Amino acid sequence: MIKKYWIERKSWILLVLFLEALTLVIAYLDSAIPVLPILYIVFLSLLIFILFLFYRYQKETKFFKSLQEWDNDLDVTRLADAESPFEKIIETSVVNQTELLKRESSYNQMTLEQEKDDLLAWIHEVKTPLTAMSLMIDRLEDEKLKASLTYEWLRIHLLLDQQLHQKRIPFMENDLYIEKTDLKAVIFKEIKALKSWCMQKGIGFEVNLEVAEVLTDAKWLAFILRQLLSNAVKYSEASDIFIKSYGKDGHTILEIKDAGRGIDPKDLPRIFEKGFTSTTAHQDRASTGMGLYLAQKAAEPLRIHLNVESTLGKGTTFSLTFPKKNEFDHITGM
Repeated sequence: MIKKYWIERKSWILLVLFLEALTLVIAYLDSAIPVLPILYIVFLSLLIFILFLFYRYQKETKFFKSLQEWDNDLDVTRLADAESPFEKIIETSVVNQTELLKRESSYNQMTLEQEKDDLLAWIHEVKTPLTAMSLMIDRLEDEKLKASLTYEWLRIHLLLDQQLHQKRIPFMENDLYIEKTDLKAVIFKEIKALKSWCMQKGIGFEVNLEVAEVLTDAKWLAFILRQLLSNAVKYSEASDIFIKSYGKDGHTILEIKDAGRGIDPKDLPRIFEKGFTSTTAHQDRASTGMGLYLAQKAAEPLRIHLNVESTLGKGTTFSLTFPKKNEFDHITGM
């Protein structure tokens, strides 16, 4: 700030120094003017000027320091009071712009909330005809047609489910209910939902759960598993998917291992990014790049660490490391 103040007041400082130097030159050239008293006057005036600069620095930079330290969080009450006319012009401009931004932010927030509510309502409305379609598909006698329609129905169902949870994730922490959750019940429910798709692709499951219970939110854990299992089924053909749980260093680890096409090493650091799809199969239009992103976002409030290991052409293993009980004390009060 001192350097900036020097630059701001440089012309005035140089003017004063020039006038003092001019006085000394005139006294030196004019023998009628005594030099010693002039030197004394110049010294005193420079001393007074330096003290004046110090005083003005403290006074003039107070407002600008508060402006520089302002967090731009639309709270103008933390700005120092403007004193000079120019400071008041700046203050008025900042306050007016801040009020405008507040109104626009409030309007945008209301618009987004309305759009979210409308989308959620639409998703729930669509579920009704989807349920009716499922019942109609079940009554079909042509097994080949039935399998094809069931697969397409499942794709629509999973996409709608992603949209529903995508809108809920920003407010997820308000919806958490942490309790002891039966892993087997959650896993088998999600496998059952994918049964027709798995039968169509010749995919089976082998489940071995050394640890049967985890402390988490059952509904959101089911959503995470839904993304990982559907991802495993999508990229596998005529092979088994292995699911196992075990304890390690006080944590429970759940692994989902497939023998699918695997992930290219250069893609691994980006698979949890929003909208990212494989660079090796970029033409795959069935992939939205949202499943793993949403799974990661849902895992964060649950303190679940998601990790992936993969070999291209051999398969992929996703591991979920669940937190220790005391990591949820702030939520459960246990």
